[in-house]
Amino acid sequence: MPAIDPGRLGAMLRKEVKQIVRDPSTILIALVLPLILIFLFGYAVSLDTARTRVGIALEDSSAPAMGLAQAYQRSRWFDVTMARSVAPLKPLLVSDAIRAIIVIPADFGRQQARGGGAPIQIITDGSLPQTASFVGAYAEGVRASWAGDEASLGNVRSGAAIDLAPRYWFNPELKSRYFLVPGAIAIVMTMVGTLLTALVVAREWERGTMEAIMATPVSMIEFLASKLIPYFVLALGSMTLCTLIAVFVFGVPFRGSPFALLLIATAFLLPALGQGLLISAATKNQFVASQIALLSAFLPSFLLSGFLFEISSMPRPIQAITWIVPARYLIPSLQTVFVVGDLWGLFLQDIAAMLCFGALFFSLTYRMTRKRID
Repeated sequence: MPAIDPGRLGAMLRKEVKQIVRDPSTILIALVLPLILIFLFGYAVSLDTARTRVGIALEDSSAPAMGLAQAYQRSRWFDVTMARSVAPLKPLLVSDAIRAIIVIPADFGRQQARGGGAPIQIITDGSLPQTASFVGAYAEGVRASWAGDEASLGNVRSGAAIDLAPRYWFNPELKSRYFLVPGAIAIVMTMVGTLLTALVVAREWERGTMEAIMATPVSMIEFLASKLIPYFVLALGSMTLCTLIAVFVFGVPFRGSPFALLLIATAFLLPALGQGLLISAATKNQFVASQIALLSAFLPSFLLSGFLFEISSMPRPIQAITWIVPARYLIPSLQTVFVVGDLWGLFLQDIAAMLCFGALFFSLTYRMTRKRID
């Protein structure tokens, strides 16, 4: 491998920085789009159930039934529509005016007085399975909380021998923002690292400047380093900006150390930048390079990394594919450093995997960028 001349490398870096500053699309992708993404996932995208519209079919007039109905009305999770039967609520569920019907049956009070744990019925719209699951869980949670309060006051005999009190580590309120926003930072790093670098070598070929660079004493390792370093700094800057917004605007906890975050981000940017440079060197066309970058980096990071969908719930062939997605190793570490803290046993495994991907991409890129014109 030829030695790197600091003078030539410095000149190439100055050229690349000037090119970045003069290119509005680079600023758009590196600064504006990350802000849009982080605010989108922070405000617009939420998996939490809050103030969900539900109907309560109160078929019993006993005191326990009325107390449970009032518990639902007082809950901050539900916006309640009352009725005396299920019939008037069915059209509202079909028209999406409400998301569920909670039926308090006619014998609710009698069963509650016997201490047998009076059941209720929860009817939800199965066309939205995730929402239906959330609503059902929250509705059952309100009922269980009310039943516990009634038992502690001695209003009913408790038929349960064991009192279950669930506690959730690290995210007691189960706020989806706590894992969506760190995941969005990973998507931002993928976009800046891969999409921008996928254009840099192809741009030199399209503008006809690649031939001029080949005629200079600049080695290919110096050329690649001049393309890598500015976008590495740019991606770290975007990550830092998004992290500050996540912590100070969206209130996402940051329980790890800045050093761990920097190390994880650096390890991921190596395969991200290497993949972008490989695509750019192979295609020599900006449009083709951008499309390949979207298909091979952005979409897999979004869909196959565990960001939105649990990998364990995917079909086994798809699970196997996720092992070659670098973002799969970034997102668990990124979410952990935010919500849990520094778990180096997890970090070091993921960092090692990302460094292996980076070494593979850079070796392939170096082999493809020879000083010759085919």
